[in-house]
Amino acid sequence: MRKNVAKFVATIGLATIALTGIAAAQPLPPYPHGWYAPPPPRHEFIPAPPGGAYIWRPGHWVWSGHGYYWTPGAYLIRQPYWHHWVDGHWAPEYGHWVWVPGHWA
Repeated sequence: MRKNVAKFVATIGLATIALTGIAAAQPLPPYPHGWYAPPPPRHEFIPAPPGGAYIWRPGHWVWSGHGYYWTPGAYLIRQPYWHHWVDGHWAPEYGHWVWVPGHWA
């Protein structure tokens, strides 16, 4: 009976040490990319274009690894033979959120 009690105490002690070490060694991970939806877009003041060959690329939310931060909009120069700009956007894909970059179409 004494051996069983000693085994039990040793097991509890080892388990306590192991669990305490695990809890202290592993901080909470940041939200993974796309864990939750980005906030709604911010309202931006769009200044006058610097010239006729410029188009406005709206601002958007960017995932930092710990949360979203806002990147303001900017003007892009339209290159010859480029048709139109398709804004980047966040989209749900297979149960999480992904950024679809803006591009020329």
